[in-house]
Amino acid sequence: MLERKLLKDRTQVTFVLPADTPPGPVSVVGDFNEWKPGTHVLEPRGDGMRAVTVGLQAKSVHPFRYLAVGDYWFDEDHADGHDGTNSLLHT
Repeated sequence: MLERKLLKDRTQVTFVLPADTPPGPVSVVGDFNEWKPGTHVLEPRGDGMRAVTVGLQAKSVHPFRYLAVGDYWFDEDHADGHDGTNSLLHT
């Protein structure tokens, strides 16, 4: 799930997944962090989910994917689109 908060010239995007699906650490990896795993790791939050928030330039498109333990890559079900390989996020 994606949560968005519009700011003056940026959009805060929170990437949200269930706390235990998939199990183990998960990071969101995309053009906004040079595709470096571990840069934005989802952390537990009080509602039984886990999340990480990233500030992105407004009115832009960002490809991304999730990476879990065991080199398990997966997409966001609620992404704004898909380019054949990656989920797409429109800010």
